[in-house]
Amino acid sequence: MIMPTVVNTNVQQYQSCIDICNRCMQVCEECLTSCLNEPDVQARIHCIQALRDCAEICSMASRYMSRNSMYTKQICNVCAMICEACAQECSKFKDEHCQKCANVCRQCADECRKMAA
Repeated sequence: MIMPTVVNTNVQQYQSCIDICNRCMQVCEECLTSCLNEPDVQARIHCIQALRDCAEICSMASRYMSRNSMYTKQICNVCAMICEACAQECSKFKDEHCQKCANVCRQCADECRKMAA
């Protein structure tokens, strides 16, 4: 007997935020890898730490939204704060990967703030 698939309609309201969180996590991971290969890697320590934190919180926020957790708003609020901090760190560096990451982090922060409201 095949069980019908249950679609949680509450999760659909989170979909755009889930998508940008997943995108931000990916861009942060890519930027982190690129930063580790830059000649001035020592100058990027705070940026690298922010990228790790941002990738982790974005992944966590996506998972919380996907399961419609009662803590979604709190996690998204923290996610917005960390994304904003990561954007500030990345924007200090002029290379393309950091500028792209800063932009995606700002978009994610905006979307997470909306979700947390």
